[in-house]
Amino acid sequence: QVQLVESGGGLVQAGGSLRLSCAASARTLSNYNMGWFRQAPGKEREFVAAINWIGDITYYADSLEGRFTISRDGAKNTIYLQMNSLKPEDTAGYYCAAGPSTYYPARLARAYDLWGQGTRITVSS
Repeated sequence: QVQLVESGGGLVQAGGSLRLSCAASARTLSNYNMGWFRQAPGKEREFVAAINWIGDITYYADSLEGRFTISRDGAKNTIYLQMNSLKPEDTAGYYCAAGPSTYYPARLARAYDLWGQGTRITVSS
């Protein structure tokens, strides 16, 4: 069974950077649109970023103000989320997800079929 495994989370000070990775076992991610979502304690899961299977269309949550970048490396079968200028409000569990290979990737969680277990980020002030 395909599994998505996130890594790269941890504790960082406000203003710092982290890069999350999402790797798949047993199947290539090149045929999937990929998304990152996050969920803070007591809040609903929210969209962060998405990239289509080709890698030429990316979407971001407006609230990120250009601080995050999603990318994919086909050779490594890995998706990345580069997060810069982190803020305490970025503290959350971050989840990668795989969905059907449409040209425009989805922003809605329900469009994604496969989810990782998540990696936690804590941003201290």
